Amino acid sequence: MVEPVGNQYVVARPLYSDLAFDEEHQKVPRYHKNFVDHLRLCFSCTPQKAKKIAFNLFPVISWLPAYHFKDWILSDIVSGISTGLVAVLQGLAFALLVNIPPGYGLYAAFFPVIIYFFFGSSRHISVGPFPVLSLMVGGAVIRIVPDPVSNSTLANSTLMDEINQKRVVVAASVTMLAGIFQLLLGVLRVGFIVIYLSQSLISGFTTAAAIHVVVSQLKFIFQLTVPGYNIPLGIIWVSIFEQITKTNIADLVTSLIILVIVFFVKELNERYKTKLPAPIPIELIVVTVSLSLFLLFFKRRGILGNAPFSPDVGIFESCVGDGFAIAIVGFAVAFSVAKVYSIKHDYPIDANQELIAFGIGNVFGGAFKGFAASTSLSRSGVQESTGGKTQIAGLLSAVIVLIVILAIGHLLEPLQKSVLAALALGNLKGMLMQFKEIKILWGKDRYDCLIWIVTFLAGILLGLDLGLAAGVGFELLTVIFRAQFPKCTVLANVGRSDIYRNRKDYRDIYEPEGVKIFRCPSPIFFANIEFFKDKLIAAVGFKPLRVLRKRNKALRKIRRMLKKGELQVTPKGLICTVNGISDSDEELDNNRIEELDQPTYTKDLPIQIDWNSNLPPNITVPKIDTHSVILDFSAVSFLDVSALRVLGQTLKEFVRIDVDVYIVGAHDGVLDKLERCGFFDDEIKPSMFFLTIHDAVLYILLKKDLELSAPKYKPNMVRKRLQ
Repeated sequence: MVEPVGNQYVVARPLYSDLAFDEEHQKVPRYHKNFVDHLRLCFSCTPQKAKKIAFNLFPVISWLPAYHFKDWILSDIVSGISTGLVAVLQGLAFALLVNIPPGYGLYAAFFPVIIYFFFGSSRHISVGPFPVLSLMVGGAVIRIVPDPVSNSTLANSTLMDEINQKRVVVAASVTMLAGIFQLLLGVLRVGFIVIYLSQSLISGFTTAAAIHVVVSQLKFIFQLTVPGYNIPLGIIWVSIFEQITKTNIADLVTSLIILVIVFFVKELNERYKTKLPAPIPIELIVVTVSLSLFLLFFKRRGILGNAPFSPDVGIFESCVGDGFAIAIVGFAVAFSVAKVYSIKHDYPIDANQELIAFGIGNVFGGAFKGFAASTSLSRSGVQESTGGKTQIAGLLSAVIVLIVILAIGHLLEPLQKSVLAALALGNLKGMLMQFKEIKILWGKDRYDCLIWIVTFLAGILLGLDLGLAAGVGFELLTVIFRAQFPKCTVLANVGRSDIYRNRKDYRDIYEPEGVKIFRCPSPIFFANIEFFKDKLIAAVGFKPLRVLRKRNKALRKIRRMLKKGELQVTPKGLICTVNGISDSDEELDNNRIEELDQPTYTKDLPIQIDWNSNLPPNITVPKIDTHSVILDFSAVSFLDVSALRVLGQTLKEFVRIDVDVYIVGAHDGVLDKLERCGFFDDEIKPSMFFLTIHDAVLYILLKKDLELSAPKYKPNMVRKRLQ
């Protein structure tokens, strides 16, 4: 019964152990599906299930019939044109990161967008090249098809075309392999894998990738003939500094000017995004101006590639690791961006369907000589901020890319790679600014800060693929570390209420005499059970097994002395009648040390021994002032078999020295596990489990005839309620 009293309430109910509560309140029997039931449900076919599968596989049929044509079409057209222009330029620029001719970036900006229109569940992200993925694909390309050693003009003119075609095949193969992995993961419904990539890890990884992008584009800015290196930072320390005197000053100055302009305008777009009707298309302006100048003053070799053709799947075997890493990173980045917009515009997205959409898109794009596609926050921001409502805007952006490929691509032929490199670096502003997160994370959570730093350093020193694996490994290690070494605390009653908190945090606390309340805020399993036991022993202030052995040794000594007449039983206790008697531990053990761990047996003695009273001077046993221990399991989500074995042994050690142990707050899953594993026996009983800490405390007060300070907790009143 709950009675409101002003701004407080009074709860009147009996004390409940878990056993008593289940006896009074009958549980509803539930049927738990077995493996056969799940198989039957999986392979069953109904019209409703078929309709649901169709809507899940093709999300376009769920939102396209409800499309508000009059209200949305104009916004989607404007958004599609704006996004398409940005996608063209980013496709050209990011192709340099893949180490293939820039024209192939247009294929990566076209085919995946068409596929995502039909299979994707997000309505606002812009699918296409992403600098991190492009760089990861480029790493595989350089490893399999390295730059030629010869620097002769003949070699450059005759071999580069062949090398570029081989690199295109490798890039397409890696992309197709990544798409196959994504498609398989989506079909197997393992989209939850993204939860293992925390925001701190993604931030540190993308920042490291941004540094790699900067390094990889320096050779285009300086216009140097630099072979690719797989050693950490080798492109800077080995090659560029050696050839720095050969820098093309015109390209360097042009790149620096473009970088300054792009960064400045992007800062204006960010600062005044609420006042501008649409972001200033600085990339388009820069390309137009640069292209005009080159047409007037220079004659340059074109950048567009040949028509697409099928890739060589024989390269798959040497790119398995690269393909899987690209698949995971591409999906994680795209899903993170899609989730932001789904929350903002209030519609659901499906992680598994996103895997399928990007998987089919990358398989299809790779078959047409594109490279790995994901999404980028900047391009998606353009699509959303210019009024894009659905993926019709994305479809129109693909039409813009198609027009460039088929009709006006030849106009881009004079465009220099140094301009594209500067544009690629200009799009890294957001990722490079993530360095500010180190200070923020250090103040919020130092584990997350360490994840960021370790992932960043691993990505820089080990490369993006191994760096990602190292970052995930360290991230999981922090979870294990936090679970293995939880912050166990001793609780106390706060304010004479039913609230129990860490006794170190409050002043107005009450601790029942002889009662220790111990909390472990973590699962208890094989890796932390010994830590849990050590913390528990430290909290109570004694080792129960040591006390038990001392008492059993003392009993052996008492029995021996009584038999020899060296002890006399009096109304005041045991009195030693001789002096100078001492037995060695070896004599007391009597080669039966395992018997010292058994419960003490005193029924054969003529007197009941009080171990905390004064014993004969030659008999020493540790005195303990704790008679009850309460273990708060409200935050214990599971226990494994190894933990149950050690926990059961520890509880028995306490019980055998007359210290009662009570477990409170254990959820049904833990209780069922204890029962299935045969945890309960003559020494450990289900009645030791209570609903709340306060129930256990009041039960102990009644049992020990103690009294809490507040009058409403007097034992006599509680006894009447129990009756």
